[in-house]
Amino acid sequence: MYDIIFEAETPAGRWFDIGLLVAILASIFFVSLETVDGYKREQMPAIYYAEWVLTVLFSIEYVLRLICSRHPLRYAISFWGVIDLLSVVPGYLELAIGNSSRSLMTLRSIRLLRVFRVMKLWRMMNEADELSTAVWRARNKIVVFLAVILVAVTISGSLMYHVETLTFNVDPETGITPGTQFTSIPQAMYWATVTMTTVGYGDIVPKTVIGKFISAALILLGYSLIIVPTGFVSAEIFGAKAAGPISKRRCQTCEASGHLDEARYCYRCGTRFEESIDAIEEEG
Repeated sequence: MYDIIFEAETPAGRWFDIGLLVAILASIFFVSLETVDGYKREQMPAIYYAEWVLTVLFSIEYVLRLICSRHPLRYAISFWGVIDLLSVVPGYLELAIGNSSRSLMTLRSIRLLRVFRVMKLWRMMNEADELSTAVWRARNKIVVFLAVILVAVTISGSLMYHVETLTFNVDPETGITPGTQFTSIPQAMYWATVTMTTVGYGDIVPKTVIGKFISAALILLGYSLIIVPTGFVSAEIFGAKAAGPISKRRCQTCEASGHLDEARYCYRCGTRFEESIDAIEEEG
């Protein structure tokens, strides 16, 4: 049971995970379909029953994982255990608090992360490790960059508010320009964020000539700043590659590389290295 439920190396375990993913997709489909006119619970009760069948199946699967797990408590509080629990709880919350919890049913989509295990994408985790390491090494630069962005948004938003509301045709009763969309500094800061990221929803636009000049300058500033975090991360990645890997030792189970020469276990999956270092290096 453990090999089938927790492992995807065997045909039975692989088909179990594939069936689980199909059930998750079906559950999300039913929950989404019920929000469409003509497919309400009163009109198509079969959708409601199908959701509860899937909820019961998920509950049984979660209990089986606890039963066959070597450390049930450790599994229950682990990342995957919490995800499995979140896919079961919303269904029973509906019985306790009513339909207000039905939107939580979409939490089952989190379990689609298991597709990485089913499709054997562990070999891609080396690249994921390189990317996460590069982001962590560049964290100080990224924090400084975000601080500069926040300062720019605050200054430009405050400036635009005063230009658009306090410069021309001020209403003496309200203190703002009639018809302006910049009714407050937070509203102006929202506009500055949307403009700097070049999203441009168009729900708030400047009316004055000075405001349009500020908007154009902010757009150009946003274009120049978008590439900055990418440059930080790219520099860390290329710097790590220039330094070279720790060794050529590669795990035969998850294909993780970069182990120390004296390592006897894989740092990711815990597989014991039984072959000699020379043989593994020659194979790599």
